[in-house]
Amino acid sequence: MATPGTSLKPAEQVRTAPVLALGLVGGYLTARESGIRPLGGLVLVAAGALALRTALVRRGPAVAVGLGALYVGGFGASHPLAKTLGAWPSVLAVTAVNVVAAHLLVDAPDDVARPRAASAAPARIR
Repeated sequence: MATPGTSLKPAEQVRTAPVLALGLVGGYLTARESGIRPLGGLVLVAAGALALRTALVRRGPAVAVGLGALYVGGFGASHPLAKTLGAWPSVLAVTAVNVVAAHLLVDAPDDVARPRAASAAPARIR
């Protein structure tokens, strides 16, 4: 039996968007304030793993891999982007893209995230 407070919530109950935001913003802030970049990386990896676990369970491997690629790619892109925009704007821009993608692909209800296709029959013009 697990000690109370030491086990993860079921993946279906975890919202990915705020967890990814925590990973990107919290990872940057941890590295900046501690001066220990690997510590920031640990926050980034832990949050990413938790969110991708949920994406895998809820939406399958294709969505989880895509979201993971966006997350890692966003982290990588934030570095050169920071030279143009500045550190915080870069981190916030990359975070915004990840949060919106995570919400639409994983967290939103099925009818919001994936609307039904329109009828294949063309509309009549009168």
